[in-house]
Amino acid sequence: MDQKNVFGEPIEECSCKPKTGFNRTGKCESGPEDIGSHTVCVQVTGAFLEFSRFRGNDLSTPVPEFGFPGLMEGDRWCLCAARWREAVELDAAPRVFLRSTNQLALEIVDLEDLKRFAMDLS
Repeated sequence: MDQKNVFGEPIEECSCKPKTGFNRTGKCESGPEDIGSHTVCVQVTGAFLEFSRFRGNDLSTPVPEFGFPGLMEGDRWCLCAARWREAVELDAAPRVFLRSTNQLALEIVDLEDLKRFAMDLS
């Protein structure tokens, strides 16, 4: 895949431990089958994991049959762009890695919001 990050550069790895991405490539790559747009690379927090569980998506419980190890605070993960936007609106958003966030996320979230939560801006 030749997808770009929010800066128009090649997408950097988000995480291989645990392996993330819709296709578990370690990158926040997306395609037509990814209806959730798993395009925002975040560093999850305990507060966000609780928020997500409360919203009906328990990310901390392992689901071995789908190869999902369950997330812990500090893990990096390709999050659905709409869920991240929802978390911003409800003051529960985790920090993001812009160089690992797919430019397709910009169809759902604002670059300025992403920059406010960026961990990799210098």
